[in-house]
Amino acid sequence: MTKVVLTLLASAALCASLPHHAHAELDVVALKGTIERSVATDYPKLDALYKDLHAHPEIAFQEEKTAAKLAAEMRALGFEVTEHVGKTGLVAVYRNGEGPVVMVRTELDALPMEEKTGLPYASRDKTTWQGRETFVAHSCGHDIHMASWVGTAKTLIGLKEQWHGTLMFIAQPAEEIVAGARAMLADGLFTRFPKPGFGFALHDGPFAYGTVRYRVGIGSSSADGLYIKFRGRGGHGAVPQATIDPVMMAARFVVDVQSVISREKDPTEFGVVSIGAIHGGTAENIIPDDVVLYGTIRAFKPEVRAKMLAGIERTAKAVAAMSNAPEPEINLTEGTKAVINDPSVVGTAEKVLKAAFGDKFAPSPPGAPSEDYSEFINAGVPSMFFNIGVYEPERVTAAREGNGPPLPTNHSPLFAPVPEPTIKTGVEAMTLAVLSVFDQQARGQ
Repeated sequence: MTKVVLTLLASAALCASLPHHAHAELDVVALKGTIERSVATDYPKLDALYKDLHAHPEIAFQEEKTAAKLAAEMRALGFEVTEHVGKTGLVAVYRNGEGPVVMVRTELDALPMEEKTGLPYASRDKTTWQGRETFVAHSCGHDIHMASWVGTAKTLIGLKEQWHGTLMFIAQPAEEIVAGARAMLADGLFTRFPKPGFGFALHDGPFAYGTVRYRVGIGSSSADGLYIKFRGRGGHGAVPQATIDPVMMAARFVVDVQSVISREKDPTEFGVVSIGAIHGGTAENIIPDDVVLYGTIRAFKPEVRAKMLAGIERTAKAVAAMSNAPEPEINLTEGTKAVINDPSVVGTAEKVLKAAFGDKFAPSPPGAPSEDYSEFINAGVPSMFFNIGVYEPERVTAAREGNGPPLPTNHSPLFAPVPEPTIKTGVEAMTLAVLSVFDQQARGQ
């Protein structure tokens, strides 16, 4: 049992009835119970914060009101708060004597999409995004993350006599466009503020609430953007022989590019190319001059990513050549690299979390969605990125066994976490994880 845990459990204010000689695993369970009681007391405020954030989301680099709400919460807890780091991000620092600097990150941004959950606190807000009006929704669960982040901060401050070091809570903008972490780093995140020795972040997902999933090593995929403009020669739709049809080129590319995945990439390695948008043309009887495609490219390993990028470019040029068209405009932009969880950080937290959550804490395969938390890892912060579930266990079981409808995933307009058990699990797991590394350093391990 860790020094922090033993000290906490020995405190009469926290758990007067627990015997000092209790077994280590039982000690962790008791500590979890203590944290649960603290979170239960605070939950009404966390619930109100969550529903306010959910109802009034903001998209990438527009999160002014969202950041201001979190800044107020952290200042009330005694953190030193700096706003507008990386445009709309914030950094909250709490110094509590000598010891390691531990970072906990949340995201601020929502998605440019309409929510269709029918919840009483559903978002109906709109904004302008890429030149058009759009609804905005927290359909990825960043509002859950923010409420858990505030709850973790409050819980740790309540235990401040039992740990020593510095808490660095960061609220990052623009995760959905994998740009916010890089913006904060460019704005001096680790030069203006203490550089963390450890980092933690969580993400919710479509599995049972009360459960925590983790990984050692690869945790998520890299993400690259795809922009291709096929240039043709427009004309009348009834006289295609007088044109060079970019719609045909775009259609052929969408199909042919999948051969890079099915025939060039090792089938045992993860890799995905998805085209998310095609823009071209103005009327049914006009062949346009050009068509633009947007897409995303995902992989776990750098060598797989390199093979896919080369294959995509080659396929686009070949499609244009088949139509005797000019070379297409190709822009494959690097988004972010894969999240790589540090084995020692995971190992330290794993012992405590396994004892606290039992079989509800379990390893899982890497996730296909990408996450720019990798920017902090690549800047030298050994980290653990883990996941928490959001749905009723019986609903998850019914969906898995085919006795119920499929579960809406993140980015679905129907994504609707059950707030209370999800947020409570996030606070409990994150608090225990942070305490585990504080204690490891206190014992000189």
